[in-house]
Amino acid sequence: MLRWAFRLAMAALVLLLAMRTYEETGVAHARSNGTLHTVGATITKLTSRTTSGRDGGGQDGGSGDWTVTTKYTIELRVGDGTKTVNGVPDDSANGFQEGQRVRAGLWHGRVVEIDGRDVWLGWHPEGRDLALFVLYPLIAGYLMALALAAAAYLVGLDGRGRLERRERAAPWAFGFLVAVVACFVLLGCAAFGNTIAYWPLVPLGVGTATALAALSRVLRRARTTRVEDSRGGSASAQA
Repeated sequence: MLRWAFRLAMAALVLLLAMRTYEETGVAHARSNGTLHTVGATITKLTSRTTSGRDGGGQDGGSGDWTVTTKYTIELRVGDGTKTVNGVPDDSANGFQEGQRVRAGLWHGRVVEIDGRDVWLGWHPEGRDLALFVLYPLIAGYLMALALAAAAYLVGLDGRGRLERRERAAPWAFGFLVAVVACFVLLGCAAFGNTIAYWPLVPLGVGTATALAALSRVLRRARTTRVEDSRGGSASAQA
């Protein structure tokens, strides 16, 4: 029962991560090639929320600089309906006023741009995205384990030998380590402003490829060992 509950929970997390990755990748692609659906709209409501605090501490334990951050919620009337955009930064919302006529860039009905300004929140460490960030190692490790299990099953079908779960452990661990390193590389790139919308695919793809390559080496060693054992058994029988 617990195993099936875990599998259902992992299936839900995988589906959510896949949907978010598709969403961010689709928005980034539409913005880059200019295929956003542009419509006329009216700003019906504009509200702001301001937070303040220190941006970090010094080496001596003292406080960093005092920062003030303002984010806006913009409500638009598009046709007969309304659309709301949350978390718009001050530099993107500056100058907008209630009642103002604007041009909204939409992706599958979601507001991405207003008068050419980016108002799409994207990947952000809040809400469901924060949960995906925290649980990403678990999700990636689970998918890599499924990939290795499927590869081992296919190998067993064509008679090339069987690999037990313990034999798959080392390749999985090596692939997972590579995936973790890839995550840190992406974090370093993001710190310099180089982010990619489809980032979850990078560690998962690199880690899975590495794990499968390691699994193939384990399979070759296991096959060689079995052949040598069979030859040794034959020689003993003849003697």
